[in-house]
Amino acid sequence: MRIAMWSGPRNLSTAMMYSFLARGDFTVMDEPFYAPYLATTGRQHPMAAEIIAAHETDPDTVARTCLAPVATPHVYMKHMPHHMLPGFPMDWARNCVNVHLIRHPARVIASYAAKHDDITLDDIGFERQMEVFDQLGGIVIDGTDVRADPERMLTRLCNAIGLPFHPAMLHWQAGPRAADGVWAAHWYGAVHRSTGFAGAEGPLPELTGELKDLCDQAMPAYEQLAQAGQKLSL
Repeated sequence: MRIAMWSGPRNLSTAMMYSFLARGDFTVMDEPFYAPYLATTGRQHPMAAEIIAAHETDPDTVARTCLAPVATPHVYMKHMPHHMLPGFPMDWARNCVNVHLIRHPARVIASYAAKHDDITLDDIGFERQMEVFDQLGGIVIDGTDVRADPERMLTRLCNAIGLPFHPAMLHWQAGPRAADGVWAAHWYGAVHRSTGFAGAEGPLPELTGELKDLCDQAMPAYEQLAQAGQKLSL
């Protein structure tokens, strides 16, 4: 089985990757199209030069890697939908089980703003994620539900994709993973300190000014994904 997990940033995506890795029967890939995205757009993300130097930047080569044989029975790929620029290959994803991980834009924006102060609608990926969903279909799961009841939601996800749930998915060792992208040094501090999913989230953060405007722009795509017929819920 090859799982393509589509998610914007700051959305439990790394914890989910660690969860599947902890099973022992998955090889994981961490945002393989990030370097091609940066090399093509010139976006000045944190550690952009290091990312481009350390990772494959040709999207066609990356696409072939997504379908390449591995030593484990299964593959879990963490993908950001906005990394899939026009002209980047997408046919490989039709050979995958596509899952869309979502989170309320207010939570995403508040978390992203704590790490990077130049945020655009493209950076948080909601509109592109809706386009990817329209193109590929798949299952939708909300990271807030996973945090509220990890065992129940991961069991439902595994059942939905035809994979046995494994209790090892609920816990992992603290620290980085060999599969982490080099950007982990900037973004993954909290998950590197963790040994499992964080607890249930509190009230939505209150945003003001440009951040609130950005949230309002992202809400229609989030709401469409949240209401998808294939969405899993508590």
